[in-house]
Order: sequence, then C-alpha cells, then structure tokens
Amino acid sequence: MSDYIMELRKTVGHRLLLSVGVGVLVLDGAGRLLLQKRSDNGCWDYAGGAVEPDEDVEAAARRELEEETGLRAGALELFGVFSGPDCHFYYPNGDEVSYVILLYTCRDYSGALTPQPGEVEELRFFAPDELPGDISPVSRRPLRAWLEKEG
Repeated sequence: MSDYIMELRKTVGHRLLLSVGVGVLVLDGAGRLLLQKRSDNGCWDYAGGAVEPDEDVEAAARRELEEETGLRAGALELFGVFSGPDCHFYYPNGDEVSYVILLYTCRDYSGALTPQPGEVEELRFFAPDELPGDISPVSRRPLRAWLEKEG
C-alpha cells in the first residue's frame, strides 16, 4: 500500500475511498495472459495498483508492473477505462474502495518474472481459454471485456 493511501487510511479508517487504479495485461508471444496470485485475497489478477498523487497514469502502470512482476514494459496500449459498481471492492482487512481503472495491454516487455514478496504468491501465463476461475472481483469485468475482444 502506498504511503499516500496509508496516510488517508489513518484519517478515514476503513471507510470508502475513491481511487484511480492502473492495470497491465501482459501478453506473451503465444497470446497467453500473465496473471498473479494475490497474497491478500488468494485470487488471480493482472498486475496493477493505485496511482500516486501527481503521477502520470502510464508511469504508474509501468511502476506497478515492475514492482509486482519484475517485468519492464516497453510499449503500452490503453485497452479501456473501467468504473462503476463492479469496481467497488472490500479488501480482506475491511478497507473499502471504489476504483476508476485504466487498463493497458503490453506485448513488449523485458526482465525476469519475479513475484513481489508479500503481495504476489505466484506468476503464471494462461491461454485465454484456460483462465482460472478465481479471478479477483474487481478484475472480472475488465478480463471479460479483454476476452470478448481477443476471442
């Protein structure tokens, strides 16, 4: 969790925060999607997180990708923007957030897969027709949209 969010949480506790989030759909040469098994809820998700104050959203996407997976993004393409009731989430610790998510695709990357300790249990590429069933709730609609476009 960012210092900014931690400071806000000291004031508002678990109450609802509106947050801008970014995510990156990393695709390998075979069209498989990189997902990570999250430590906080045990679900699979794409790399991503909150945008810091005054941070460029594309820079945030690159930062989150590298922090969580060890990969450095080359070209990023904006896939879509997602918000609304499907992007409302309660973390296991009780924190409530409503996200506006800017989701990017990335086919151009470098580095070695390295799960972020404490946040990511496992990293794995999945074929579009073999995605796991336990997808993190906030990411279900964006991934459905990606599958509809890719399929």
